[in-house]
Amino acid sequence: MNFIDKRKQMVQIQLIGRGIKNERVLAVFSELPRHEFVAVELINSAYDDCPLPIGAGQTISQPYMVALMTELLEFKGNETVLELGTGSGYQTAILAALVKQVYTIERIEHLSVQAQARFKLMGINNIRAYIGDGTLGLAQFQPYDAIIATAAAPQVPMPLLEQLKDNGKLIIPIGDKSLQTLTLFEKKNNQIFKTGKCGCVFVPLIGEKGWQSDDY
Repeated sequence: MNFIDKRKQMVQIQLIGRGIKNERVLAVFSELPRHEFVAVELINSAYDDCPLPIGAGQTISQPYMVALMTELLEFKGNETVLELGTGSGYQTAILAALVKQVYTIERIEHLSVQAQARFKLMGINNIRAYIGDGTLGLAQFQPYDAIIATAAAPQVPMPLLEQLKDNGKLIIPIGDKSLQTLTLFEKKNNQIFKTGKCGCVFVPLIGEKGWQSDDY
């Protein structure tokens, strides 16, 4: 399979065709090998317009949703970013190509280990990965220019807003178990401004300040 052509089609049809305009974002999606982040048996579906399972009830998100969340954070290149939900590592690697430093936290140990192995093989050295409860953030490295959650919460976890820099942005799916709204929070002069962007469906953000595991 010609993965270069598959990536070009993905960018043209799924991203540009749906309104993604940021040239830096589009360039990263054109270059990063998404097929390296999925299981071997799903490799032919790596560039399809849908999420794919990665094990442990988790998914690698639809390419458009990854691009939209990334574009909404409006990176310039010198940011420090916190990601909740390392998963396959695909979103993490996208971020790493666009910002100065990425901190990522994953509650499922073997997914984190697999993602870290991918980063090492690809020579990505501006990612620091941790295993733990993402709903609590990573206070030791705060404040963050941006925070991105790749799983859905019933409401925004307060530690994330507390760890966000002034003029920082947080993107997170907020809603119930079946449907959420991709929501952008912006901190300005220590006030929080909230904007709903679109409907979406994500796996649950499980933790002390999110969904409890026995809710699912």
